[in-house]
Amino acid sequence: MKGIIGKKLGMTQVYDSTGAIQPVTVIEAGPCTVLALRTVEKHGYSAVQLGFGTRKAKNVTKAVLGHVAAAGLKETPPSEISEIRLDTDPEMAVGDKLTAAIFAENEFVDIVGVTKGKGF
Repeated sequence: MKGIIGKKLGMTQVYDSTGAIQPVTVIEAGPCTVLALRTVEKHGYSAVQLGFGTRKAKNVTKAVLGHVAAAGLKETPPSEISEIRLDTDPEMAVGDKLTAAIFAENEFVDIVGVTKGKGF
């Protein structure tokens, strides 16, 4: 399984090989920093915890600052922290950067989004 955190920037259109217009979603995908690793031995499941974006250190709790310090992000903590489950134990290290290069060209991906409620 592969995964990365991203942010939707908008919609646009591109021409395919036959000249037809295809709608596409533009996503800022990464770079994501590995914040923590979860293993079957220690935690009972396999996962990797990723951080995306940046925010001011003064707007983050001391608990989060301490958590991201191991990845070297104490000065610029991530704005989004998410955990991605894996089938096997992760082979990366804390502090590694993941980019969209982990995906192949024209590879289909599943997207999970969060919609903010605006009332009615």
